[in-house]
Amino acid sequence: MVHRALVAGANGIIGKALLEELATTPGWEAQGLSRSHGHIRADLTDALQTREALRSAECTHLFYAAYGPGGGLAEEDTRNSAMLRNLLDGLKHAGAPLRRVVLYQGAKVYGVHLGPVSTPFYEDENPRPIGPNFYFTQERELRARHAAGGPEWTILRPDVVVGDAAGNAMNIATVIGAYAAICAAEGAAFRFPGSCTTYDRCLAQVTDAHALARASLWAATADAAAGQAFNYVHAPFRWRRIWEALARHFGLVVGEPIPFSLTGHMPALAPIWERIGKDLVQPDFARAVGWGFGDFVFGMEADVISDMTKIRLAGYAQDANPLAVLVGAIERQQQQGVIPRIGGQY
Repeated sequence: MVHRALVAGANGIIGKALLEELATTPGWEAQGLSRSHGHIRADLTDALQTREALRSAECTHLFYAAYGPGGGLAEEDTRNSAMLRNLLDGLKHAGAPLRRVVLYQGAKVYGVHLGPVSTPFYEDENPRPIGPNFYFTQERELRARHAAGGPEWTILRPDVVVGDAAGNAMNIATVIGAYAAICAAEGAAFRFPGSCTTYDRCLAQVTDAHALARASLWAATADAAAGQAFNYVHAPFRWRRIWEALARHFGLVVGEPIPFSLTGHMPALAPIWERIGKDLVQPDFARAVGWGFGDFVFGMEADVISDMTKIRLAGYAQDANPLAVLVGAIERQQQQGVIPRIGGQY
């Protein structure tokens, strides 16, 4: 049996990794959908355009990794909920034999965007925080459609997804790699830009995009995954260990943390970026790195830990080393011209 996948958000950090994994996995055929690139081009906020773009769709599995940023929480909820609804309506109108939808949520489902939350995060036990939150609305959409005879669904909950897609504002590997390259070019120490509390005491976590893609194929086909939500992250760590290991790997001088706003400070270093980043995929400093995401991650003065018991008991146990994940993603981005080489000749 051949599974036909449609990957929504094909150019994103999750979508890119999914398409790469699907291309090398026997028994799968895949198409990517995005607004500007991919096999299928559609603006998911436009219901009629989406329906027209999907008129010949024959997918059996939908991997929904699309995201429409911007605005406050209420606007984000309205936009992203409509995007998923328009896509599902378009597939239904086309008569696509859709069997299961894999949807991605983040730690925002546990309320980390509102303030410190008790950890570990458990998929089925934590009371939901107050909305608006598009994750909740999208999940209700999937549940309602399945109850009415529609496709099955599975939800995966990664956190701080690490990959090599260019131009992604929420890729901490891009933030770290770009920051490291600028530090090296300026002859500055590679200092953690968050507090000592975050650096030394708090536990953090990441999810490798390619590991998530492999977990997604399991989530799309395993009987045990149907109608369930699963955390999918790697072992927790403290930033000091990771930061010092990254400095050793890339030959940087490390110093003690200096808490400062990357968003507020890094634009002043645009001339350095212009010198070391001339041949990059995205040479525009203002668009190349999501410094605000770095401020959010490095400013988290609380443990962020997702429990992994549920997915392991359900039969999926593949994992990855967080340090290797970050090193690998930074090096791939250097090779692909997403960020400058750290300490290279300019």
